Amino acid sequence: MERIATVTRDTSETKITVTINLDGEGKAEISTGIGFFDHMLNAFARHGFFDLSISCKGDLNVDCHHTIEDVGIVLGEAIKKALGDKKGIKRFGDSYIPMDEALILAAVDLSGRPYLGFEAEFKADKVGEYDTQMVREFFYAVSYSLACNLHIRKVAGENDHHIIEGMYKAFGRALDEATSFDPRIKDVLSTKGSL
Repeated sequence: MERIATVTRDTSETKITVTINLDGEGKAEISTGIGFFDHMLNAFARHGFFDLSISCKGDLNVDCHHTIEDVGIVLGEAIKKALGDKKGIKRFGDSYIPMDEALILAAVDLSGRPYLGFEAEFKADKVGEYDTQMVREFFYAVSYSLACNLHIRKVAGENDHHIIEGMYKAFGRALDEATSFDPRIKDVLSTKGSL
């Protein structure tokens, strides 16, 4: 069964199409108009082994907020659609990623219940054209549209670039684990019988 999904969102603020293959090789074609954001989404795909295509035309003349938040919403919807009924998946995944002086934890539960726990502070207002305030907003948007429990925490780190990149990589690896299959799981991994 192919776990591939495409989701399109078209508003007065953004026009976005996301296609994801959960069982890919880490290939990515990303175009959001924000160079650092493209770099982060590439890192997410590469380290999660997702084939990912994202095209976004947003109102960057205003700022980066709508583009980053809306890509998070559509990415979460695409992952959720690609997961289907979630039968046989591990459901939980976690990852620690060291990146030079930074150490990042990401943990995910594909529970069907949205929640974001986010612990990090940044020194700079921007990395490239990416507002550091938008890091939390991106992961919040993904967690709520995917309906997953997501925790991301900076354990250590000084350089904002390293910290943020570690977050995207750690999220990719944790999500790869959570979406992977375990032959011992015959239905869904829940005492309730559904996720």
